[in-house]
Amino acid sequence: MSDRSVKHVVVAGGGTAGWVTATALVRHMGPLIDITLVESDEISTIGVGESTVPTFKTFHNLMGIKEDAFMSAAQATIKLGIEFRNWGRIGDRYIHPFGTIGRRWSWMADFHHFWLHARARGFGGELNEYCLEWAAGEANRMSAGPPIAPSHAYHIDAASYTRFLRGLAEPAGVKRVEGKIRHVALAPESGFIEVIELESGARIEADLFIDCTGFRSLLLGQALGVGFEDWGRWITTDRAVAVQSRSVHPPQPYTSAIAHEAGWRWRIPLQHREGNGFVFCSQSMSDDEAQARLMAEIDGEPVVDPWLVRFQTGMRVQSWSRNCVGLGLAGGFIEPLESTSIHLMMAAVTRLIEDFPFNGCTDALVNRFNEKSRQEYENIRDFIILHYHITERDDSDFWRHCRTMELPDSLKERLALWREDARAYQMPHELFRVDSWASVLLGQRARPHGYHHLARMMPEQQLRDELARMRAEIAELVEAMPSHPDFLRAYCPAEEPDFQRSRPAEIALSG
Repeated sequence: MSDRSVKHVVVAGGGTAGWVTATALVRHMGPLIDITLVESDEISTIGVGESTVPTFKTFHNLMGIKEDAFMSAAQATIKLGIEFRNWGRIGDRYIHPFGTIGRRWSWMADFHHFWLHARARGFGGELNEYCLEWAAGEANRMSAGPPIAPSHAYHIDAASYTRFLRGLAEPAGVKRVEGKIRHVALAPESGFIEVIELESGARIEADLFIDCTGFRSLLLGQALGVGFEDWGRWITTDRAVAVQSRSVHPPQPYTSAIAHEAGWRWRIPLQHREGNGFVFCSQSMSDDEAQARLMAEIDGEPVVDPWLVRFQTGMRVQSWSRNCVGLGLAGGFIEPLESTSIHLMMAAVTRLIEDFPFNGCTDALVNRFNEKSRQEYENIRDFIILHYHITERDDSDFWRHCRTMELPDSLKERLALWREDARAYQMPHELFRVDSWASVLLGQRARPHGYHHLARMMPEQQLRDELARMRAEIAELVEAMPSHPDFLRAYCPAEEPDFQRSRPAEIALSG
């Protein structure tokens, strides 16, 4: 590895990944490094994944970005969770909320054990009734506080968000260079990237290169030859048709994921339009059928022509190789069911800042970064596989495969612990919490055989009283909140965009 210090950084590629990376670097390390971003106006970025998770808000807080200003610029709405329809059985519906469920009465047993004990005694209602975010989502209400602001993420227009970030990054010192990358030149002895050459003939040198070139992975994958680990044996969806449409309903504060016989369909409400998509397995449905189904099922008038995206779920064998780090789609992709793409790029750039190679790209530093990246990807991968596997659907070859497929050992262990005694866990820095696992498992009918006996230690009348008190407190808080549409109009109104129906000549996923 090189012991050359890092002063000059090139971000190769724009889109959400490129501008998130450049903005984070300049906001946190601006005086220490020089940052150049290279992108081409010929490559249009239309966000397929316009839905986020709560770490997005945390990341913005770290960068000092004002929530109301960002939301207005990005046509954003609030997201309190994800609505799942037709996953356990056709006709089923549940919500994976973003907030805490219940209270922790014992350090040794999570709330859902007490709830399971109550259910075994014939009371307690539904698990999500003890979650503020679920109740606010069902009532289509939102508040920024006081007295309390629900834990939330956002639905965003990815192209507008990218422009917003560029407006922050360039005045802060990021240099933008227009052009397409033609060639990546490597040092003959070390194999490090020395320079990227553009079609214009311009040559751009740097000490560290960050690959944000999307699925093409021009630097990490193509130039450095870092292989791709395909997880298609577990997640067989490999295509999506997407389209944007005019809003015809008040925006709801959650994403909808509606399962069909070969995958699922998303609905993402923004302030003036909706993002719609049809995710499917190409072995189970044709491109033409998927597009026809999507266009038949959307509510509003399309504002662009639908487009098809082919993808593989998986990750690069190494996220960092030599003096190149792959972020966003260049480093890996997990299909968008739980809206993790933007989280993965934000988490990666946060790790990069924490472990920045000021004194060179050493083996120890690179290996540690790669280890943390792999752990994060695999944890999210297992959570996505969970949704497909714990189903009772038997109406298509697609779902029969999902029900019977061989699972990763890491997920087998989690499911065994849950089925035995409702035990769930989360590792340090893991995105999805115990409450998330419990919501999906119970929402898709994965009932455990037992639960932690510590729940029996609470007298039954006390448990009844505590549960009733929680439901009443949540109902009172929600009742005091304005409606979600009223909240948006007062807090972060966005101008209605000038819709022009078109299809870009070349499309890159956001990231």
